[in-house]
Amino acid sequence: MSENSTKPINLKCRVCGGEIRNDYLSATCVCANCGNKWPMQEMLPDYQTHASAVEKIKQARCLMEEKPDVTKISQAKLLLHQASTECLHPDPVSAELLKTCKDGIKETDDLRHYAVALSHMDKKNYRQALSELERIPNFRDSSKLIEDCKVLAVKDKKKHIPIAIVIGLVIPIVIGVLLYEKTPVPIWGIIPICLALAAGCSYAVYLENTLSVVIIVLSFLSAVPLILFVILAYGYHMDTGPAATIAIGAPLALVIGVGLNSKPGGSQ
Repeated sequence: MSENSTKPINLKCRVCGGEIRNDYLSATCVCANCGNKWPMQEMLPDYQTHASAVEKIKQARCLMEEKPDVTKISQAKLLLHQASTECLHPDPVSAELLKTCKDGIKETDDLRHYAVALSHMDKKNYRQALSELERIPNFRDSSKLIEDCKVLAVKDKKKHIPIAIVIGLVIPIVIGVLLYEKTPVPIWGIIPICLALAAGCSYAVYLENTLSVVIIVLSFLSAVPLILFVILAYGYHMDTGPAATIAIGAPLALVIGVGLNSKPGGSQ
């Protein structure tokens, strides 16, 4: 933004007579030839007309140059919007200020994605960070961070393989128990079916797609009843009918009870 927002004005350098450039981000006038600088209020005609807008732009730039923070970026964007409403005078300086504000607002949008991405990276949410960075591939060091996130996301995903396997086992075990209890299929025939289903469910959970969400939800809903059924039916040798009724009914009753007590006045 700094290069595109530095515009020439019709003034000459006091030292060498070179062309003066107006840098609104620092509120200075800079000679393009010798590099000497002067405060903008000393060089610009009618500076007081634009002083408020220039000051807001300076404040916004200071916020944007600090460590990326979503709150500060929002404050900078608000300041730039406010400054743009003050750049309505029919003169070249107002036109330049307005363009500076528009460029700055665009930069705050990119900077916000950048700040959110860095926050996700700090929390090791590399896929979310990658999603944000891919919206701004040419902003600052986003291209390098994108490559880093891709590598880190793969490594992080591999750590979830044991969890995917555990979750993927629940539904096949439930199906295996049903087949064993309700059908004449022998155990040696049930085991390969369950293993194949477990492999498919675990792989789906690992991919983390829409199907994985369905499997995870069903697995969590099935886990407690399955554990209760196995304990009652095989640990305490209870008949499968009563064991299944208790295994399904007890968690439902608990959820309903908690829900009723959580309502206003439910404990009275």
